[in-house]
Amino acid sequence: MARYTGPACRLCRREKVKLFLKGAKCESTACPIERRPYPPGEHGRDRARQGSEYLTQLREKQKARRIYGVLEQQFRNLYEEANRQSGITGENLLRMLELRLDNLAYRARWGASRAQARQLVRHGHVLVNGKRVTIPSYRVRLGDAVALAQGSADVITVRQNLDTIDRPLPGWLEAEEGGTQVRVRAIPVREQIDTQVREQLIVELYSK
Repeated sequence: MARYTGPACRLCRREKVKLFLKGAKCESTACPIERRPYPPGEHGRDRARQGSEYLTQLREKQKARRIYGVLEQQFRNLYEEANRQSGITGENLLRMLELRLDNLAYRARWGASRAQARQLVRHGHVLVNGKRVTIPSYRVRLGDAVALAQGSADVITVRQNLDTIDRPLPGWLEAEEGGTQVRVRAIPVREQIDTQVREQLIVELYSK
């Protein structure tokens, strides 16, 4: 499975904004972007200048990709599917990203970051309607019940996350079984998605 294996904090510095890829570290003063709020590399300070319209659109697309941990071809395929659907393309795209199983595990507070939540899914800790699903990109549907597998709630990392993370559960999810299960009560709308992305710029980029 192809995935990014480099330093996560480098991605935040490249986008000049916290992408919250490292869980608790992003909330602390240890976050590298606090000390070096400019892009990485030898010419990082020079690259901090405002660029062209195309560069602004490209950076917004890269930001969205990196927040959700999606590779370029996956992201392009999602955009094309969103473009074929009725409604606003940018909102359709964000909605599909939110409905990914790894993102739902993150929203449910089982993982401190989306990368950690993705690992939980890949290792078989997550059930969808009682069946084990190990595909992070699996898209949940309205009414689906997503739960931790038997014994997974007792994993130290998961239990610590449930006890310490105070991230609010989005309105389109409903917690059950003390937080070890969530149900998709509605399809998310833009107002319920707190991802700081200007999706219209992504649509403009791909529409060129």
